[in-house]
Amino acid sequence: MSTDAPVRSGGDLPGSAVPGAHPAAALTAALAAADTDRIVFDLAGIERSYDTLCRELPGVRVRFAMKACPVDEVLALLARRGAGIDAAGPNEVRQALRAGVPAGRMHYGNTVKSDADIAAAYRLGIRQFATDSLEDVAAVAAHAPGSRVFCRVLTSGEGAVWGFGTKFGCPPGEAAAVLEAARAAGLVPSGLSVHVGSQQMTAEAWRGALEELEGVLRTLVGRGIRPQLVNLGGGLPALGYLDRHGRPLQPPLDKIFAVLREGMAQLRHAAGGPLEFVVEPGRHLVADHGAIRARVSRLARRRGPDGAERYWLYLSCGKFNGLYEMDAVQYRLVFPGHASGRHVPAVVAGPTCDSDDAYSAEHGLVPVPRALASGDPVWVLSCGAYATSYTTRGFNGIAPLPHHCTPAPGGPAGQRPVPSSASVAPEALDG
Repeated sequence: MSTDAPVRSGGDLPGSAVPGAHPAAALTAALAAADTDRIVFDLAGIERSYDTLCRELPGVRVRFAMKACPVDEVLALLARRGAGIDAAGPNEVRQALRAGVPAGRMHYGNTVKSDADIAAAYRLGIRQFATDSLEDVAAVAAHAPGSRVFCRVLTSGEGAVWGFGTKFGCPPGEAAAVLEAARAAGLVPSGLSVHVGSQQMTAEAWRGALEELEGVLRTLVGRGIRPQLVNLGGGLPALGYLDRHGRPLQPPLDKIFAVLREGMAQLRHAAGGPLEFVVEPGRHLVADHGAIRARVSRLARRRGPDGAERYWLYLSCGKFNGLYEMDAVQYRLVFPGHASGRHVPAVVAGPTCDSDDAYSAEHGLVPVPRALASGDPVWVLSCGAYATSYTTRGFNGIAPLPHHCTPAPGGPAGQRPVPSSASVAPEALDG
């Protein structure tokens, strides 16, 4: 059976009027001006997202989860605005230092770390570490003596597009023992952290996590440990994704912020004294302000094993060079020059010879112009998070996308030939 039937055009996609559905003017102009594949970051848009976050959560310190976008220009912009860094290892610390983030505004947020990495981060000036086990506490005490540690509390990740399972965090009932061990080892038990999963879509997940933290705080105070901070972690959602069926994801962001503000007030009361708060946004700050200018490799009409015909749209980028998360979400596509005309439902796939490099054909087809030709430009929206950090170094000989940054007030813009994370010198700032 043929699938050559009219469907809604990209401009008529469900939810196309929601925030994140259309790129800002500066991003549109940069995409239109590009004549080769690249990822474009709108620094002014990232700055606006940062300022909005600071207004929604006044007094909360921002530590950008740089794994989401390890791009020097983005790090430098956020450093100028006063943000710090949630670093997952020494190389991220080194890159952030080069971008102008002082060590005092960073913490080592990864609970999985070797002795050598702890020691390297300590030499680079890091004095605050996440932990979640007695073994890690002992290692931090040995290789980063006198440092501050905060204990990550386990959550289910329910309600998030990407939950974390059980790899990180200890059960709430064990957190007090971990911090007691830290105190006994000469470390400063500074507080607690939590992460409700990436692209968290419910306010209830935050409410439940904050209630768990409140119980742990009361236990700590009862044992003579008065926490100084609570790290609310990451998970704040982006607004421009579609789900695997092509329907817009619409996180209740206003409600999430309201729940966080209410929960912080309750935690301060439970702590019985001053309590600082930290938040670790990643995709929330950058996802909707990055877009890829790609090309059509081929629009092909193919017959499957069941005899049914289906269109396949092969792009010049995919899971291994910019769109790693395409198995969980769909990215909005714009086809310049094809605003009108017949559209057909197609499976969208990347250019590699790997079957995982495609949207799920079972979950949702994407409306694409029937007149697309090889070489036509395609804009992939809301892919500013993880596009550079998850890309391979050359699977099937396909090079990582270069990136370009539009200017932000008070800062430079420019282009680099490869993602900046690819050129980190392992020992550049160590010693």
